[in-house]
Amino acid sequence: MTRRTRALVWGVVGVLAVAALWELYKFAGPAEGLIVGAVAGEPGSGVMILPRTHDRAMPHIWEMFARLGQSASGGATPPLIVPVITAALTTLGIAAAGWAIGVVVGAALGLVMQRWRLAEWGMLPWIVLSQTVPLIAFAPVISSIGTQIDRSGTPWPQWFSVAIIASYLAFFPVAIGALQGLRSPERAHVDLMRSYAAGYWPTLVRLRLPAAVPYLLPALRLAAANAVLGAVVAEVSIGMRGGIGRMLIQLAGQASSDPAAPWGPTFGAIALGLIAAGSIAIMGLGLSNYRRGEATA
Repeated sequence: MTRRTRALVWGVVGVLAVAALWELYKFAGPAEGLIVGAVAGEPGSGVMILPRTHDRAMPHIWEMFARLGQSASGGATPPLIVPVITAALTTLGIAAAGWAIGVVVGAALGLVMQRWRLAEWGMLPWIVLSQTVPLIAFAPVISSIGTQIDRSGTPWPQWFSVAIIASYLAFFPVAIGALQGLRSPERAHVDLMRSYAAGYWPTLVRLRLPAAVPYLLPALRLAAANAVLGAVVAEVSIGMRGGIGRMLIQLAGQASSDPAAPWGPTFGAIALGLIAAGSIAIMGLGLSNYRRGEATA
């Protein structure tokens, strides 16, 4: 089998293995979970180290998929899969905007750090440190700033706050990938360009950017997945309606009476990540001549 076929096969095997483990634990695990350190007569004491397996806490996998074809909220409403797709498309559009912002910012930072060593020394530690800030705390700050700007007369839609938060996770892998990729050409190749009296920009376009492709494509895929994650978390944090994140929270509140429903938007969020990463992979098909060594980069 080719490498792509093997990757596809192992991906399917991995998904089936997770499904099998889920059903195996539901069959053999304790219905009320396993609690350690419980004190008699004190409900809620102790620490649960194994989750519950009864139907209200852990539905069967086929029930999750069957729920997608049932009415979203009873009555004559459309099946659950319809609002899941609508919400997923909304989140996908916002994540794409966040990804684009993150790519521009990350690529610019990578170019600056590659061009001037002093800029790398001053900026790289802060770029790394920025990723230690919890997104759940960062999102309300951006939302508050956007609200103030909107009140001042400059339009700032709520979805743009979500896109900015998504770009916060997306720019980091692009900045690091661009920095490493632009520095990847061998010294002999750089010296050859200098011997032809090529300046910085011709060297960048003809040597450094093509050499950076094996580093940039994985970084762009990771940035796309991060943008989806950031958009979902941001929707939850700032309470934006219409996206998959908000829908997930709403259905999770009904899990006690409808345990299979929250898995609909969960599957939708997973599909968004796959679509985002797959889109970059498709884009990379046209750059196969520049991808030598990507597997070991």
